[in-house]
Amino acid sequence: MNIHNILVAGNYQEQFQVQLPAKITQSFCFKQIDKITEEDLSWADVYVGFKPCPGFHFADIKWVHSFNAGVNNFLEIDGWKEHDIFLTRTVCSFGLRISEYCLSYVLRDLQYHHYFEGKQTEKKWAPKTPQLVKDQTIVIFGTGEIGQEVAKVFSSFGATVYGVSQSGKQKEYFQKVTETSSASTLVAQADWIISTLPLTNETSKLFDRAFFSNLNGAAFINVGRGLTVDEQALIEALNSQKVRYAVLDVLETEPLPETSELWERDDIVITPHISAVTELNEAIACFLDTLKRIENNEVLPNRVDFLKGY
Repeated sequence: MNIHNILVAGNYQEQFQVQLPAKITQSFCFKQIDKITEEDLSWADVYVGFKPCPGFHFADIKWVHSFNAGVNNFLEIDGWKEHDIFLTRTVCSFGLRISEYCLSYVLRDLQYHHYFEGKQTEKKWAPKTPQLVKDQTIVIFGTGEIGQEVAKVFSSFGATVYGVSQSGKQKEYFQKVTETSSASTLVAQADWIISTLPLTNETSKLFDRAFFSNLNGAAFINVGRGLTVDEQALIEALNSQKVRYAVLDVLETEPLPETSELWERDDIVITPHISAVTELNEAIACFLDTLKRIENNEVLPNRVDFLKGY
């Protein structure tokens, strides 16, 4: 692939300049996303950014790189296969960030932080023995880079960690990986369900009434995509105690509307999609590494499989 012109959606010249090699053969154009023109798209061989610009079309573009790990906003555009265009995504410290996020809420629960904060307010000395991570059974949906990193962290604490994926292919750090279609027995044993799933046709509303009916009081953490969860089904599962506690970093609608009843519940923690914030410097480094790999005709571990959607 011959790459000459790279269009970056955002005024990131300074951040790029720090990491660009001394000898670079490509020309770069940096523009605010809402200022990108038809002429800019026609000029570019490569489009780089967090999302497509208004009026985005492929023109002569050969490769699109997403600064995010998720690419569903790019996949909404038609014509990828017809134009034979590469789509790559950012792979960096997302797994580590998400692992620490999940661990923090598991420890918060097992160490009874909320309980002891309440007793302090009441000025009551009321001992309660914390639980241990090693005694927990954790089922992680999604066994890619992020899911494996989450599994690595929890298995290092001695937890029993299972994985669920479309293929059921066995992966390191999981005691066992099961296909999604066979997960009902597995999730019935779970103390924690953690979803790292991307949004695809197969994962849309995967966590529905039928899924939650298999749980026996597990806690549920979603750090994947909001549209993988039927939120009304989750509320019903919390009401019936099929789910005892939920941590939601991603929602069906973001920002979450003030009218949503999710805000009001004591058994739900809401965070504003911060479990894996993209560090621009890391995203740029990933792009430049991908560019080098393309120039050298090397394998691209971050190339998106259009059939899978990630």
